Amino acid sequence: MDPTAHREHDGEDAAQAAVRRRLRAAVVEVAPIFGFTVSFALTHQLTVALVLALAAAAGVCVYRVVRGESVWRALAVLGLVCVQGTLAATTGEATNFFLPNLVMHSVLALANAVLLLLGWPPMGLVVGLITKERTGWRRCRVRRRAFSKGNLVILTASLAMLAIQLPLYLSGQAVALGTADAFGPLVLALSMLLGWRVYRRALGDHHCATNNRMNTGTSLPLERTLP
Repeated sequence: MDPTAHREHDGEDAAQAAVRRRLRAAVVEVAPIFGFTVSFALTHQLTVALVLALAAAAGVCVYRVVRGESVWRALAVLGLVCVQGTLAATTGEATNFFLPNLVMHSVLALANAVLLLLGWPPMGLVVGLITKERTGWRRCRVRRRAFSKGNLVILTASLAMLAIQLPLYLSGQAVALGTADAFGPLVLALSMLLGWRVYRRALGDHHCATNNRMNTGTSLPLERTLP
């Protein structure tokens, strides 16, 4: 078996495993949003909703620490909820609890679109970091196109979520916005999984064979298609 193909296969397995971990993490991360939205819908009391959101965030933090994840990553969820709670409490508007997420989603969607137009699909950059390939995939025209197609799925999902969330925020519909926001991480994770499948389908049986430049000093990346 071609050792290069074996390494690529291992890298693809690692990337797919990372997408699945992201999907599982999304389910956990919506707990503070879900707690805030449900409690506000039932009580219409901002203070009660904020307390439950903070309690849920603390629970997520403890859960991640117990699982052996990075302490800083665990504290990130708690820190974000504290910022959200501060905005909502100081303005008295429940919709502002979701403002930080809305801003982050908007910035990420814009950056995603710009990088895609520049020929640097973020999906390829992330997979390159996971597989330790870095930007080596850009030397292959077929893989560049495949990553761009997969990335379009993720970008489309992000824009669709923003098209739903922005009108809800501007019209002050906190419960509806919270419901949409709670599905946000799940939709993003599912779009990543679907995007990966689109990438694999677009790639087909194509295989990049790259000789070791360090050993020869003159070899160039080759592209071939397995029979």
